[in-house]
Amino acid sequence: MRDTEQLENKTRIIQESVPGKQVTLTHVIASPLPDIYDRLGIDGRGAIGVVTLTPCETAIIAADIATKAADVEIGFLDRFTGSLVISGDIASVETAMKEINTTLEHLLGFTPAKITKT
Repeated sequence: MRDTEQLENKTRIIQESVPGKQVTLTHVIASPLPDIYDRLGIDGRGAIGVVTLTPCETAIIAADIATKAADVEIGFLDRFTGSLVISGDIASVETAMKEINTTLEHLLGFTPAKITKT
């Protein structure tokens, strides 16, 4: 009986990838606290840009677009989750984010995401 009670109280999390071509998040952190840089393991260079994409491998393409469009550095790139973190001055990060959205939308038919900023 006890095993049954424990099984009933467990929470299951199911994570699935939705097919499609989409920029799901583009966010600029304009003035991050130094602790954020430390936790991410990246050098503090001003702003941080966070992008998530589906399909996941698109993060590689987005990193290429970002680094060619502006003076930004790749802080994190994960082709298995579609996550990209870039850093640079605010104007460069914003330029890179806009170019990621624009290029993926017009060249590859992606649905872009609104760029948000804190």
